[in-house]
Amino acid sequence: MYNLAFYGHKVSSMNKLVLILLILGSSNLISAADIKAGETKAAMCASCHGKNGVGISDMFPNVAGQKAGYTSLQLKAFRDGQRKNAMMSPMAQSLTDQDIENIAAYYASLPAAK
Repeated sequence: MYNLAFYGHKVSSMNKLVLILLILGSSNLISAADIKAGETKAAMCASCHGKNGVGISDMFPNVAGQKAGYTSLQLKAFRDGQRKNAMMSPMAQSLTDQDIENIAAYYASLPAAK
């Protein structure tokens, strides 16, 4: 059996198991995005970014296939006033962190425009 030390303390076999399970399960506990909820919430985005995440004109970027982390970061920046845009800032104001994660996951799940 492997000897495992955690911050200088020996860890028992049972504690090792608990620690491993916590590490493996933590990614789902931190933020479990709901793609279906994101699709529903993203309906308000469709008038500019298109129903399938492809901008309706060159003025509006494609968001389909965009990495969720990037989309989330940008939406939070619009919501929190770190990034300002006359159209996006007001749209993002009502979004919760969970809404943003869901929308970002939804757009990341779509195929990117070609």
